[in-house]
Amino acid sequence: MKKYSREDQMAMAAWAADCAERVLPHFERAYPGDDRPRSAIETCRRWVRTGVFRMAEIRGSSLAAHAAAREAKGNDPAVYAARAAGQAVATAHVPQHAYGAAYYALKAVAAAGGDAAGERDWQSERLLAGLREEIMGRISVQRRGEGVVIRLDKGEGF
Repeated sequence: MKKYSREDQMAMAAWAADCAERVLPHFERAYPGDDRPRSAIETCRRWVRTGVFRMAEIRGSSLAAHAAAREAKGNDPAVYAARAAGQAVATAHVPQHAYGAAYYALKAVAAAGGDAAGERDWQSERLLAGLREEIMGRISVQRRGEGVVIRLDKGEGF
């Protein structure tokens, strides 16, 4: 598994939170009383801002967002938006979770009938130049007939 500097990890977490927050409305429109995914994103941003790492808080926020995703079963955009939030906050523990936040955000956009390729471009533009090629080189959006396939390459060095 690739090692990242603390500065890169924090930049990745901030970016992952941005990716997740852009698709959060897919969840919040369907489940307006459920704040678990938003709370996960806020926990992620707090870690980036303060550098204070509390494993119980990070893990709890991530697991809560993923539980919200499971409960949203049948509403794919909401499921993927909640998963993006859970992955974003988990970046505080393992930097590679940032990839998952971007991946699930793209899946949320695609599931909602949006422009996943355009969203991937947005994601790419917001990454630090030193991380852009490496991260976006692992995330692809491919058109297949009438549909879209989102891929995350977890190959060598992931």
